[in-house]
Amino acid sequence: MSTSIIERTASTSVPVISAIAERWSPRAFDAETTIDEGKLAAALEAARWAPSAYNSQPWRFAVARRGTELHAAIVETLVSFNQIWAPSAGALVVAIAENAAADGTPISHAAYDLGQAVAGFAVQAQEEGLSVHQMSGFDAAAMSEVLGLEERFTPFTVIAVGHLGDASVLPEALQERENAPRERRSLAETLIANV
Repeated sequence: MSTSIIERTASTSVPVISAIAERWSPRAFDAETTIDEGKLAAALEAARWAPSAYNSQPWRFAVARRGTELHAAIVETLVSFNQIWAPSAGALVVAIAENAAADGTPISHAAYDLGQAVAGFAVQAQEEGLSVHQMSGFDAAAMSEVLGLEERFTPFTVIAVGHLGDASVLPEALQERENAPRERRSLAETLIANV
């Protein structure tokens, strides 16, 4: 476990639940601790129960635990920057959008619904004491090949999930990012209208 954990709770303009305020995206994962299977299952179950238009549930997940061939193959699809830190995560989860039904009918809301499922995953993982970092930096075509996906499925993001590690194991530049203050645009700047 990390010996250099700093306070990462968001300074919110109004109170929010702790699983949201305390959620952040670390790159330092404990490379020795095996992921807690019950906690991982709970995060996946939370994703399963995400809202979805017409209850179509246009999402799929591929889970690869550290040390497996699939985990290594997923790491190979990541951009080099993510390959520096992501392999230490207890598991890599590929979030996949089902963009068309089996009969070819387009599912226009697939990306939106997948996002809700991943948000549920992230919040539940945080509540369970796991850390999550989502990545867009990967080769989607290579990932589709690794997973043997039909054309109607699109890998959207790779989620590193596991137990928080010590930032001191990261390269110096990443240590600085790991310890940098959390910043967000203000709520007022985010709202286009609020009447």
